[in-house]
Amino acid sequence: MNAVRGSGAWNTAAPAGTAGGDDAAMTELASTGTRPGVAQAAARLDAAARTRRPCSPVRDLIAADDVDAAYAVQQVLVEARIAAGARVVGRKIGLTSEAVQRQLGVDRPDFGVLFDDMRYRQDETIPLDRLLQPKVEAEIAFVLGTDLADGELDAARVRAAVAHAVPALEIVDSRVAGWDISFADTVADNASSGLFVLGEDTVPLSEVEPAQTGMTMTIGETVVSTGSGAACLGDPLNALKWLAVTAREFGRPLRAGQVVLSGALGPMVPVEPGSVVTARITGLGTVTARFGATLEES
Repeated sequence: MNAVRGSGAWNTAAPAGTAGGDDAAMTELASTGTRPGVAQAAARLDAAARTRRPCSPVRDLIAADDVDAAYAVQQVLVEARIAAGARVVGRKIGLTSEAVQRQLGVDRPDFGVLFDDMRYRQDETIPLDRLLQPKVEAEIAFVLGTDLADGELDAARVRAAVAHAVPALEIVDSRVAGWDISFADTVADNASSGLFVLGEDTVPLSEVEPAQTGMTMTIGETVVSTGSGAACLGDPLNALKWLAVTAREFGRPLRAGQVVLSGALGPMVPVEPGSVVTARITGLGTVTARFGATLEES
């Protein structure tokens, strides 16, 4: 799944002040927004990603709780990434913690899109100058063995669709300055997606119950976050079921081979150059991410 790190929305590998994507394509795609605020919000977030300069929230352009407008902005940016050559490899689920939902005044999770150039291997160094305001959280990733597109999407069907689970680290990021986000801000910003790393151990669900897992995350030798599978909507499989239903409602169902990051098992923490982050998830194993300052160090 590893790919050459491309350019475009949510990809800040281009030097500051240079265009990381096709501006003409962005303008054309954004103009298809259902209302002016959608196009303007997409352009603002895209500019922040390309220049690596965080922007103001977009809730002055779309209402802070306007779910449809927020996902419309996200889709404009997704289509721009695809037009620039990126390939969708899965989804991420966010806002799976009740505490975070209360903080943002919502009662639902959200989702974003994972692209091929967002994945790093454990033996690669992640350049922090590709990101703006990165934080790391430990998650369980599900790799799908079958589509979740047709028929009844009940708990049994969703569980059976999982080929295996794997420990994961998501590097979340925000194009919005100071993480000053409402529900609409984070959804529009691809659910504050950044990058992700998967562990090497793959475990079938016949050998692990995601809800019963425990998680410990360290930076170096220091424990910085703890949690459990139950912290993710009571069970990470509940999050996957929610996504399967919601993605189909949006006309973009989950497909075999896709990776789904099911949501944080514990608090996220900021990282800096030189950080080595390791998450240990009972029953699944470990996953490690290493961070350097620049692209040259990767």
